[in-house]
Amino acid sequence: MSIQNLPLCSICIANYNGMDTVVECIESVLAQSTDLPIEIIIHDDASTDKSVQLIKDRYPEAILIVSDENVGFCVSNNRMVDLAKGEFILLLNNDAVLFPDAIEILYKKSKQLNHEGILGLPQYDADNGTLIDRGSLFDPFYNPVPNTFVSRKSVGMIIGACLWMPEKIWNTIHGFPEWFDTLAEDMYLCCVARLWGMSVEVASESGFRHWVGTSLGGGKVLNRKLSTSLRRRKLSERNKSFVMYICTPTKVVYILMSLHLFVLGVEGLLLSFIKWDYRLFREIYLNCIIDIWRYRKKLSKERFRVQNLRNCTVVEYYKPVVWYPYKLLMLLRYGIPSIVK
Repeated sequence: MSIQNLPLCSICIANYNGMDTVVECIESVLAQSTDLPIEIIIHDDASTDKSVQLIKDRYPEAILIVSDENVGFCVSNNRMVDLAKGEFILLLNNDAVLFPDAIEILYKKSKQLNHEGILGLPQYDADNGTLIDRGSLFDPFYNPVPNTFVSRKSVGMIIGACLWMPEKIWNTIHGFPEWFDTLAEDMYLCCVARLWGMSVEVASESGFRHWVGTSLGGGKVLNRKLSTSLRRRKLSERNKSFVMYICTPTKVVYILMSLHLFVLGVEGLLLSFIKWDYRLFREIYLNCIIDIWRYRKKLSKERFRVQNLRNCTVVEYYKPVVWYPYKLLMLLRYGIPSIVK
């Protein structure tokens, strides 16, 4: 791997309290089996551990941005891409570890595409090595559904833990909405790209390992049980609803949003009753509805901008959608999730 002043690819690593994972992440970048010139940009989001000093001492060649306050994943990545000089961008979490041929595969795949788009790699569990997904599809309510089929290249979204695209696509879309804070920003980026006629695909080769849930907690199945955190659920439900309103084609959006909010309210009441904890309804579900109203002007403005440049049909937009409620399927399979507060 060659690190140069005129890179072809800029590797942007968002770090927050990454003492346990960031070294392996950076080392996996430096160990890539390619001669492509790269640069490494790291944004530290006001870590309270010693990861900043660790990065300074071990990786002086990296461009390090140290934030005085915690600004979230969206702002962190926007700041890094603003400094990036590469033709291509690879967004990488500090808890993601690339396979040795990852960057070479992504570059070759991007050159093979008939039209430019967003690319991802197969994602594997860092603890046990099992396949998590090859990108994600969606259910009707924008819940990500893991794709595990090698033959399926076109997907609904690529996880932001390892996401590749030409920098000009990032600039065209205007990056991540900073008011999202964290979570579903990758969903937003991929849905806008698809709406504008760009491709969102996953490579069948290579991959990356990922410690899922290290930053916000939860977000995975542990011992055959669903595990999540209050903050993760709060941000996930809110931002997913934001993406639904912004990106859903006009013919569908108002029916879908009405049904979504109704289902969300019923789900919140049932979960709070089963857990015997009203805070779950108030802090996750009611908060989601309140924030949709509070951000209504910003959401409407963004929807107008995004829909005005739509370059696909409703049928094309819904190609990566499965028509069963994935969240309900997970509840039937694993039961009510444990929620860490």
